[in-house]
Amino acid sequence: MITLVIGGSAGGTVALRRFLPRLSSQFDGAIIVMSHLGPGGGDLLVNGLRNICGLPVRLAMEREPVERGVIHIAPEGYHLLIEYSRRFSYSVDERVSFSRPSIDVLFASAARVYRKELVGLVLSGANADGAEGLRIIRRLGGKALVQDPREAEMQAMPLAAVSHAGCDLCAPVATLADYINNDMD
Repeated sequence: MITLVIGGSAGGTVALRRFLPRLSSQFDGAIIVMSHLGPGGGDLLVNGLRNICGLPVRLAMEREPVERGVIHIAPEGYHLLIEYSRRFSYSVDERVSFSRPSIDVLFASAARVYRKELVGLVLSGANADGAEGLRIIRRLGGKALVQDPREAEMQAMPLAAVSHAGCDLCAPVATLADYINNDMD
């Protein structure tokens, strides 16, 4: 069983709204989403995705367990980490890649816990956040997926991820969802 961590920034919400509803309602891994959002953005994203996804969507709360078959949304204002006990932890450490929450921080902490059971996905964004985290995921045995930069609203994040980390699959979000549904069981 896999755990899927997803990171996006500018244009990432559009990609999420196309990717997540395509995942099978039978998907039994955990999904953790990190997006660069403004104040109140976490709750807005939860409410927006809840209406279109076949899986439950909820805000990742500190000290709560990472649950299988659930889409967890990272709150704004905190770095989200995964502890070895597979519970969420918040941090107010310095910004990374000008961001808090940082995709790199989430991806790196998840990679240390899940290793080869982890799949990282980088979506549209206007900076390089996620590239280093994706490299760590691959180095520790996980898989790296990247939205095709030609499809992304903002190409910088997918291009940085491919350039810095490489990837196992770079494709449109529909193809990435099919890959998760069919090839990651």
